[in-house]
Amino acid sequence: MDASTSSPPESPPPIALVTGGEGDLGKAITTALRSHPYAVHAPGRRELDVSDRVSITKWFDGQPSVDLVVHCAGVLRDRRLPNMEEEDFDTVLDVNLKGAFQVSQAALKTMARKRCGHIIFIGSNSARWGNAGQANYAAAKAGIIGLTHSLAKEYGGRNIRVNCILPGLLETKMTAHLSEEIKQNVRDAHSLRRFNTCEAVARFVAFLDRDLPHTSGQVFQLDSRVNRWT
Repeated sequence: MDASTSSPPESPPPIALVTGGEGDLGKAITTALRSHPYAVHAPGRRELDVSDRVSITKWFDGQPSVDLVVHCAGVLRDRRLPNMEEEDFDTVLDVNLKGAFQVSQAALKTMARKRCGHIIFIGSNSARWGNAGQANYAAAKAGIIGLTHSLAKEYGGRNIRVNCILPGLLETKMTAHLSEEIKQNVRDAHSLRRFNTCEAVARFVAFLDRDLPHTSGQVFQLDSRVNRWT
């Protein structure tokens, strides 16, 4: 083929990291991103423990760059405060909040050099109104919203976006322990009387990264509960 008529080489697909890739939501996000397509890394805890700085450093040292980080790793240790052990509190904050901080810190080193990147935190409505028995989880997720706003302001000048998604209650392995009574009470609080799905959240993640390049520092509530923040 004549060089003058040959097609330009295709750009490589953007590289995405999905933490908590073994969970139901993480798997759905991975599938959605790969269909667009992205080159997606979705390591499990053995490969990338977000609460362990050594593990994070080792993982990022093996990657030339990351264009998108979706922090989906999360744990629950629900207990009323009088019965909550210090370990319950620390574990939830280590994974949900400190993990977000450590992964972001590692990713931003390369993103800042490229002057391009996007971090999406998976938050929770617990951050906004709390739930009984979830003091640790609500505190961690409230911190995620603060982290979103601060990093968006700190790195906007380098063309790096930071956003947060509140999926609402999803029927996953993580929430399987909830009683039907609790689920029904939550469902009744939704104007549509139904829960969100992992697949719908995953599609929004891909849309937010690909189609909203001028959006940063935002918190997106994706369920149908109406409150003073919506």
